[in-house]
Amino acid sequence: MVFTRFMAIYGHKFKSSFETEAEMRIAKREWAMSLGQYSESELVAAVNICKDTLAWAPSIAEFISILQGLNSAFGLPDVRAAYKEACFYADRPSQHNWSHQVVYLAGKETGWFELRSAIEKTSFGLFSYHYEIMCRRFRQGDLMEVPVAVAIEDKQDNTLFNFINHWSQEQQLSQEDATKLLYYMTKPAGSDGRAFYKAKSLQYIEQHKLTITLPE
Repeated sequence: MVFTRFMAIYGHKFKSSFETEAEMRIAKREWAMSLGQYSESELVAAVNICKDTLAWAPSIAEFISILQGLNSAFGLPDVRAAYKEACFYADRPSQHNWSHQVVYLAGKETGWFELRSAIEKTSFGLFSYHYEIMCRRFRQGDLMEVPVAVAIEDKQDNTLFNFINHWSQEQQLSQEDATKLLYYMTKPAGSDGRAFYKAKSLQYIEQHKLTITLPE
């Protein structure tokens, strides 16, 4: 399928890269061996990207690179955005309306406690690994279910929101800046994640010479 479409898209430019029919047969076999793990829907999406962006047909390595970056073509969030969403709602995954089912499933496989408590250096690599697996499953047509969000009032979250709002007024900060500085308070007390993000906030305060005392 890939060769047939490349012939239609690139015409003589593609065909002229093979001097003989035997050379083309060898190339087809090499491409088939290299792409055997990918589904037809993934291959179609990758060929479409080539058609829209490349003046010449790609090499095998270039085509595989396109296949590995297919998430946006399937409406899947960027891994960094997915990680942030998973971390932010790791304390209440069943109550959140997830942007995509693969984000929830990658978070579940990574471990909600890990996402809540560990520092990014530790948890991001693990999440990325599970996220790529879930994205591959989705791109290959695997139907994956996610629990329906339960509308339960999160009193702890409301209390934290009110505290940040009040603290921002006391310190004469915007709510956005206050939220960034107090992000560590969303992590469990005593966890490495809480200590890490609080240290970053203290570093920011020192760099900008702010006269602010962070709450515990």
